[in-house]
Amino acid sequence: MNYLEKAEQWKKNPNLDPTLKKELDGMDDKALQEAFTTDLEFGTGGLRGILGAGTNRMNIYIVSKATLGFGRYLSRFPNALNRGVAISHDNRHQSKEFARISAEVLSTLGFHVYLFESLRPTPELSFAVRHFGCVGGIMITASHNPKEYNGYKIYDESGCQLVPKDADQVIEEINRIDDYFAIDHSKNHEKIQYIGKDVDDVYIQEVKKIILRPNLKKDFKLVYTPLHGTGQVFAPQVLQSVGYDVYPLACQMTNDPDFSGVKTSNPENKEAYDEAIAYAKEIGAKIVLATDPDADRLGIAVEHDGEYVLFTGNQTASLVLDYILKTRKELKTLPKDGYVFTTNVSSTLPIAIAEKYGMKVEITLTGFKFIGEKAREMESGKGTYVFGFEESYGCLISDCVRDKDSIQAILMLCETAAYYREKGMDLVDALNAIYEEYGYYKEGITNIGLQGLEGAAKIKRIMEYFRTTDIALKGFEILAKDDVRLGIHSDFVHDKVSRIQLPSSNVIKYYLNDNMWFVLRPSGTEPKLKVYYGVVGATKEESERKLEELSKEVLEIVHLIK
Repeated sequence: MNYLEKAEQWKKNPNLDPTLKKELDGMDDKALQEAFTTDLEFGTGGLRGILGAGTNRMNIYIVSKATLGFGRYLSRFPNALNRGVAISHDNRHQSKEFARISAEVLSTLGFHVYLFESLRPTPELSFAVRHFGCVGGIMITASHNPKEYNGYKIYDESGCQLVPKDADQVIEEINRIDDYFAIDHSKNHEKIQYIGKDVDDVYIQEVKKIILRPNLKKDFKLVYTPLHGTGQVFAPQVLQSVGYDVYPLACQMTNDPDFSGVKTSNPENKEAYDEAIAYAKEIGAKIVLATDPDADRLGIAVEHDGEYVLFTGNQTASLVLDYILKTRKELKTLPKDGYVFTTNVSSTLPIAIAEKYGMKVEITLTGFKFIGEKAREMESGKGTYVFGFEESYGCLISDCVRDKDSIQAILMLCETAAYYREKGMDLVDALNAIYEEYGYYKEGITNIGLQGLEGAAKIKRIMEYFRTTDIALKGFEILAKDDVRLGIHSDFVHDKVSRIQLPSSNVIKYYLNDNMWFVLRPSGTEPKLKVYYGVVGATKEESERKLEELSKEVLEIVHLIK
């Protein structure tokens, strides 16, 4: 069935949602092509797409179909209906509606459903799955994407997002469903149990257990913004309850799906901090904390010599990990069988830090579900989970959660700041001290936006070029290459080929001289190609020069591909 036939099928349905029908009637051929040529696919973060009519859009029918498929998959597990499913949502347009529809589809199938009464952070949903002994979980969110987007994350019984081999089984179930519009969600609504503060209290109590030095002085001001998202539910109260002097940014502490009080909802972008930094300057705050809309990521800005310095996710992770390992060693609580987990697009500085303290390090693909999977493996006695992070501003300290957790990150980041403040240092000073010890690691990322079907075809051509062509760089020596989709590691120095112990994924990584690297990876949730870079220099200036040269050389090759 082509896109026009699929669109016509939707238009003719007598029960089509009136808002979606009106949108369909106003679409031109290009819009119909974009909305119906493909189906919205599961990526690194589940389903994520633009809200609207069509099979390639987020709407009640796509959500119903995904939930029915997920429910049928979960039904294979013992006692699945009684164990139930936990569901939460963020502040976006239709998030509450999508959560309700999901709950109704599952209750109609006979599942007990634990539905949060209002918006809650993603990490709390992950926690709730294990707290209630559920067979799975659903989070309605598009994370840090613009307001036009929404999304749908699915979790297994351990509170971890489904890894590809499991998600593929869900996709098989979804693909067996032919009629979007005949999905029943009218029965057994009494099986839907609303949850809220009681779960909040247990989750917060568990998260507070990560605190290592409770008696540090907390004599500095913090500004916090949830960027209109779920962090507003209790993040400031958690900080206040352990003694921090926190000032929430009122204009962004509102449940606003249009994100009207902020320039961007993504804490990876410096524009997200403009209002918060202005407020911090006004009140003399030392740190600005920003969580993304579903509160799994944390971004920070630190006052240093009168200016506010933005930290990357890699820098924050390095700082926090160094503090945790240093402190646990001093307190004699550092496990001998400890593991630190990271991804193949993240900084290698935390690897150096972890190895100094005798931790084992494992590298996964991008997507925190792979780190969650590793945390689950620790239950078999393999070792002790200590820390996991990815460069995109997400980390996990206690595996009571199996996803990124900004509430944990906030607590540990603020403790790290308090620790160094007692030594007369701010977090910039602390990070520079780490660089002095390990070398000046610097990372960068280029996001190449390529919209629509034409953009997808261009991304495919770029990846195929790097996959099949022996490229050369003028200023850097290429030592090896990982083609993760093919599962092949090519060692150019020794002319050897070996297998990669990672799930197949459309990722290509190049290893360069002097512990430098770059990676090409199409985003699993947005229409863009991501190019990541990592360099090391003896000085800050040298690392900045190397990063500029490496990114310039790689992008010259990318832009030659038509």
